[in-house]
Amino acid sequence: MNAVETTRDGAVATVTLARPDKLNALDRATRGELVGALRDVAADETVRAVVLTGSGRAFCVGQDLAAVEELEHADETVAGSYNPIAQTIADMPKPVVAAVNGPAVGAGLGLVLACDLRLAAEQASFSCAFGKVGLVPDTGVSWHLVRELGYARAFALAALGRAFTAEEAKGYGLVNRVLPADELASGARDLAQLLAGGPSVALALTKRQFRAVSEVSFEAALAIEARHQGAAAAHPDHVEGRTAFAEKRPPRWT
Repeated sequence: MNAVETTRDGAVATVTLARPDKLNALDRATRGELVGALRDVAADETVRAVVLTGSGRAFCVGQDLAAVEELEHADETVAGSYNPIAQTIADMPKPVVAAVNGPAVGAGLGLVLACDLRLAAEQASFSCAFGKVGLVPDTGVSWHLVRELGYARAFALAALGRAFTAEEAKGYGLVNRVLPADELASGARDLAQLLAGGPSVALALTKRQFRAVSEVSFEAALAIEARHQGAAAAHPDHVEGRTAFAEKRPPRWT
């Protein structure tokens, strides 16, 4: 049985963590399958949007603590197989939607935060629980939490390891929308299809731009915007969008 499954619905690819008996915990093999699946959909030009979700009652509870040997050289484990997952999601030139069906703990929280849009089922929960096992946040958790919540609230979540609900996550701005459990899959699919039907080049440039500007000066951000606008305006999608607007019809994106 594969630990990660990829399915297609038109231009939308859904990548599912498929270790429900282990609450989709991440061992070395699962991390390898996950980064491979993400790289495959990133490289597939027929995929225009991606959904990341879990099977069973959990989204992902992070590191499989039964694989104790993987933490003997934790720096190498994180650098070699966790960081590439978060980096692949961030660098992917297409939007990634997290469909959080249950608990997202530790590195599982990192997977959610790496995604561009985040939907959660009502029963989903989140926890920055690294400290409970004497570890520190990884998989980009610290980067995202400090920027999205500020230092004090981010540190409280990490230091106390308190689980918080989907509604709390929405209040924090970490989740875009909370849905009933039986509507999560269709809601994520509909959102991904909406994105897949959009101007893919402009969306890819917007994603790259938004991820870059928080790290640079205002002047550098203006330069990035100008450069990306030049690329977008030179693409046929811009001509189509302008023409469709003038003709009062839906655009037909390439």
